[in-house]
Amino acid sequence: MDSTHSASSLSSASVGGLWDRLAGTQPAPEEWLVIATAVAALAVIVPGPLWRISRNAVTIAHEGGHGLIALLTGRSLQGIRLHSDTSGLTVSRGRPTGIGMVLTAAAGYPAPALLGLGGAALLGAGRITLLLWLATALLLGMLVMIRNAYGVLTVVLTGAAFLLVSWLAGADVQAAFAYTAVWFLLLGGVRPAFELQAKRRHGGAPDSDADQLSRLTHVPATLWLLLFHAVSLTSLIGGGRWLLRL
Repeated sequence: MDSTHSASSLSSASVGGLWDRLAGTQPAPEEWLVIATAVAALAVIVPGPLWRISRNAVTIAHEGGHGLIALLTGRSLQGIRLHSDTSGLTVSRGRPTGIGMVLTAAAGYPAPALLGLGGAALLGAGRITLLLWLATALLLGMLVMIRNAYGVLTVVLTGAAFLLVSWLAGADVQAAFAYTAVWFLLLGGVRPAFELQAKRRHGGAPDSDADQLSRLTHVPATLWLLLFHAVSLTSLIGGGRWLLRL
C-alpha cells in the first residue's frame, strides 16, 4: 500500500470526521435537564456571595461586546482588562464621537443576553457541539486582547472549561454544560442593568456606560438604562422559549 496515499486518506477522514462532529446536530436533552440547568444557573446568580464570583463570566461577555463592536465599527482595539471586583475596561482608539463610539459604548450591557439568545438559537437547533466550539473560539480571540494577569487567568479558565467539555465529556455532560452556560448568560444578563440602576439612584457610577452614552448622544441615561433592560428581558423571554421548546 502506498504510504503517502494512506496518510492522505487518513487525514481526509480525520478532517471529515471533525467537520461532521462540528456541523452535525445532537439530540435535545430531556425537559427535566433543561429545567435543572436553569435552576443551576439561578443558583449562582441570585445569592450575593456566589454572584460576586460568577459575575466574572458576565464581565467577560460585557467587555467582549465592547471589543467586538469596536472592531466591527472600524475602531482600533487597544486592549481589555478584567478586574477581580468584576469590573472591566475596554480601550479603543478612533473618533471620540460618532456612531462607532456610540455603538461601542452601548454594546456592553446587552452583550451577555444577546450571546445567550444566540446560544439558545443554536441549542434549539440541536447544535450543542457547535456552540461549545464557537464559545471556545470567541474566548481564544478575546484572550489575545487581554492586558492584565487577572483577565488572562479568568479567560483561560473559562476557555479551558469549554474546551475540556467539548473534547472529553460525553453527550449528556456536554448538553448539561451548554444549557447551563446559555441559561447563565440569559438570566445573568438581566441583573447588571438593575445593579447599575441602583448605583445611579444613590449617586454612584457617574462614568457608567449609560452616562457616557448620555454625554455622547444627549439622550438621558435613564433611557439608555431602559434599553439595556429591554434587550436583556426580551432576550431572556425569547431564549427561554427556544431552550424550553415552547
